[in-house]
Amino acid sequence: MARFELQFRIEAEKELNQLDGSVKILVKKALKKLTERADELGEPLRNQGDRNLTGCRKVKLKKAGIRIVYHIIGDRMEIVEILAIGNRSDYEVYEDAHKRLNW
Repeated sequence: MARFELQFRIEAEKELNQLDGSVKILVKKALKKLTERADELGEPLRNQGDRNLTGCRKVKLKKAGIRIVYHIIGDRMEIVEILAIGNRSDYEVYEDAHKRLNW
């Protein structure tokens, strides 16, 4: 049973749709797991230089070289907001997530 509802930033949904078939399957499996255990999965993120990602988490899909950056919002209904999905190279996915946060 899903404990968390997924919501996507518009840009993150576009990133998901642009992935090729095999990678998209891996990402969708990871997203399904987030609906059940988002608070237990992933690694906490923090400030990195000028990128404040405190309160966010990342899921690594090592074989695909993809990162999913998300944070949990809401007090009663727990919502996982997917901020960015992308390659880990050059920390671009973290920069994108930082730009999309409203804090």
